[in-house]
Amino acid sequence: MKARYIRVSTGNQNTARQEAKKSLDEKVFIDVVSGSIPFNKREQGKQLMKEIDFGLIDYVSVSSIDRLGRNLYDILTTLENFKSSQIILKVDNLGIESRINGKENQAFKLIISVMANIAEMEKEVISERQKEGIAIAKAKGVYKGRELGSKESGTVFLAKYKEVVKSLKKGNSIRDTAKICRVSIGTVQKVKSML
Repeated sequence: MKARYIRVSTGNQNTARQEAKKSLDEKVFIDVVSGSIPFNKREQGKQLMKEIDFGLIDYVSVSSIDRLGRNLYDILTTLENFKSSQIILKVDNLGIESRINGKENQAFKLIISVMANIAEMEKEVISERQKEGIAIAKAKGVYKGRELGSKESGTVFLAKYKEVVKSLKKGNSIRDTAKICRVSIGTVQKVKSML
């Protein structure tokens, strides 16, 4: 069976772009989690690996290599796990597969290691830009970040997750709500505790 792994960092990000190339015979696994979280610690990442271990899946597609992660070591570990299970990994934006005619694709290994390095560098650049932007805003006296030690009010938090509130009020489970609203289980649990 084929699978498609999709990851977005936050619940307000859209998965449509990643789902656009999905074929009808693919089972979809969607995680709403930071790319810095190791693949084997993500709810749907773990589920995908479990189904691979049971021999239910032999082909995995991702829209780009950074969907697997933003950490070079973690990406390479995930790729090694796929390799040891004889999984074919297809990376859509590169149009390349990890195995060809049952043999390891050497060009794939080279390209993916370069792309994984770029994904890790992008994460560092984003973090650096964010720090620079905050420093500039602080220097201008216009920094809008939350004050140290302050907490977001329950009303403000619940307003961010109106769809989660609706889903829970309909009687959906925490797990189902997380999938429907594409947020983490932790977020749904926090919303539920405030209702």
